Amino acid sequence: MIKTCGNILLVDDNPELLTDPTKPTKHGDEVPSSLNHRPMKNKLPTGNHMYMKQIVTWLTIGLLGAGQIAFAADIVGTITFKGTPPPEIPYTPLMQNSSCAAMYTTTPTTHFYKVGPKGGLGDVVVFLKGVTGQSTGAGTAPVVLDQKGCLYKPTILAIQTNQKLIVRNSDSCVHNVHVTPKVPGNPMHNDVQMPGGADLTYTFPKPEKFITFRCDIHPWMFAWVSVFDSPYYAISDQEGKFVIKNVPPGKYTLVADHRKLGMQTAKVEVKDSNVTQNFTFHVK
Repeated sequence: MIKTCGNILLVDDNPELLTDPTKPTKHGDEVPSSLNHRPMKNKLPTGNHMYMKQIVTWLTIGLLGAGQIAFAADIVGTITFKGTPPPEIPYTPLMQNSSCAAMYTTTPTTHFYKVGPKGGLGDVVVFLKGVTGQSTGAGTAPVVLDQKGCLYKPTILAIQTNQKLIVRNSDSCVHNVHVTPKVPGNPMHNDVQMPGGADLTYTFPKPEKFITFRCDIHPWMFAWVSVFDSPYYAISDQEGKFVIKNVPPGKYTLVADHRKLGMQTAKVEVKDSNVTQNFTFHVK
């Protein structure tokens, strides 16, 4: 049907009706003579035209989104250790605890200097200095810190502000999780965790490097958790490699921080392709 609303001609979705309004439709219905000399203004598109407009809109949004993603790039690199690392410390007290010693055939040691066969240095926390207020932690999957073999595993972790950190007890003995932040606003915790007990969940609202986790029952047990107010950080693997993903364009100061060997910085600029920045550490 063709209807009028003021000076606007309303046409239904039948494309055959988009003809001279003074001529009969295929159904033989004459258009009122009052329309014969009335101009067609703002003729509305048919359903097909509306559908094509939607497709064009969707494609435009998709291309814009793809362009935004393309402008983000990764910062990648390798951290190398030069020289001979200091000797690791045996966990002698662990072997003097019958419950813990039963899980080992040889005395375990610390892993403060994770140096790979090609000189790569692991457990280095790499991050963008001064980037704050961009945390996605509340919607990011939790990170797990386990207690296994009367040791914390891993010993170096990083999370975002307000991201859940789950502490688990996989041992058959009781532990306590004693958390001692130094930045005001980050809560202290001292919780007993029974074997097979429920996981403990913690969050930290403020950025802070190397928050100490320890077990007072087994005083050799330590872990260190760094908290960042953005997702732009990484921890180097056993080969010393790291990747900070999807960094927006800009100029940044990249920091490589090892708990024992100290901190190094480098200036980097991210454009539309990946950036490589390596670091080399020595014994102080």
